[in-house]
Amino acid sequence: MATISTSVLIKSGVSLWCPRLDCQHSSVIGSRSFQRRNFVVSASSSSFANDNREFVIVGGGNAAGYAARTFVEHGMADGKLCIVSKEAYAPYERPALTKGYLFPLDKKPARLPGFHTCVGSGGERQTPEWYTEKGIEMIYEDPVTAIDAEKQTLTTNSGKLLKYGSLIIATGCTASRFPEKIGGNLHGVHYIRDVADADSLVSSLAKAQKVVVVGGGYIGMEVAAAAVGWNLDTTVIFPETNLLPRLFTPSLAQKYEELYQENGVKFIKGASIKSLEAGPDGNVTAVKLENGSTIEADLVVIGIGAKPAVSPFDTAVNLNKTVGGIEVDGLFRSSLPGIFAVGDVAAFPLKMYNKISRVEHVDHARRSAQHCVKALLTAQTHTYDYLPYFYSRVFEYEGSSRKVWWQFFGDNVGEAIQIGNFDPKIATFWLDSGKLKGVLLESGSPEEFQLLPKLAKSQPSIDKAKLQSAASVEEALEIARASILETA
Repeated sequence: MATISTSVLIKSGVSLWCPRLDCQHSSVIGSRSFQRRNFVVSASSSSFANDNREFVIVGGGNAAGYAARTFVEHGMADGKLCIVSKEAYAPYERPALTKGYLFPLDKKPARLPGFHTCVGSGGERQTPEWYTEKGIEMIYEDPVTAIDAEKQTLTTNSGKLLKYGSLIIATGCTASRFPEKIGGNLHGVHYIRDVADADSLVSSLAKAQKVVVVGGGYIGMEVAAAAVGWNLDTTVIFPETNLLPRLFTPSLAQKYEELYQENGVKFIKGASIKSLEAGPDGNVTAVKLENGSTIEADLVVIGIGAKPAVSPFDTAVNLNKTVGGIEVDGLFRSSLPGIFAVGDVAAFPLKMYNKISRVEHVDHARRSAQHCVKALLTAQTHTYDYLPYFYSRVFEYEGSSRKVWWQFFGDNVGEAIQIGNFDPKIATFWLDSGKLKGVLLESGSPEEFQLLPKLAKSQPSIDKAKLQSAASVEEALEIARASILETA
């Protein structure tokens, strides 16, 4: 659930614009021009299903929840904001679905309403009643299926016609699936993106004996750790040579792999899957590999990535062909007037690295939504300046012998220097041309974790030999901290 995709270098620069609904604005990013339309809410219009038409958010995930809070903070939600979601629930903190939600039932699993936004960042829990109290119109279980950008209308699956003045697309991603012809839709095969998926998976975990997790990324690692808590025979299969290859170095991955193996998890690396096999009752029974071997399974979880949910907006706005998603500028404005995109679905300028990126992570979902709404409602014109951040927390259920919590900030480019023995701490520093570009820390203290973004943002010059000679993670972090002052 946390990835970053990047493309070519960009030129920065965004012009000032007027945030009022009754004015025009224009700005330029590259060769594209952005213009804001006039919009007047007509109280007499009865042909539209939504009463709140000034601002419409499509999507009911993290970004929608944090955007709603920002509208409320600016006094622009009551009677003005409508959220249209395909889910049956008010926006919630999605990372819980592959972490606490999957805990065994006797080990205090997370459940709604406990993790509605914005509790993940220490904010208020926005229950369905909160939206009602704030005058926000909610349309549940009715995804948008069509857009008429010229008329500024949306059509939902049930046939509702919705009007918008400004539209924020916050549709996130959909799980990448195995084709049906190789068993991707068999009973007992699971994908996880929403509460309904998680509920189905929990029900299957309670009855399963042998679990196969396909994919060695975030979802694969988190689901496998959860399966350990259920005391299930668990095998993780992936085509790469080590876990989480987009971020972990081979030596760092080995430490985590050994921990999982100590908990009974088996790994099959460098493997390709030919098909998922079913028994007479249609339930999955095995995973067949391209090399001819077969692994028994009565539960299979597919975690092979996700795709930006751009439909039906792909017919109206510009898409980025390299990283996927909807192209936006530093204020999250798309190529069409009055249409914005935030969160996983947005291909935005990653300012500090001078490139277009698309980030699938809760932190970006929160921050991009807040930045977009502030730019829409106020005179804010500074472009989004995001520092890539990823984390994972596993084995945190009651009775676990070892809890895992790591955080990463920055960019994993250049030479990696690993400090520590995973007892429990370990850190990896990425140095490029003598400058610190990225840092990962396992089992840090709150103060140590707070240091990481400062290091990644300032990119201090660091004495490589001095860092390598550090006798402990604490000493290495102190060397890095001192380098910030020296560079300044």
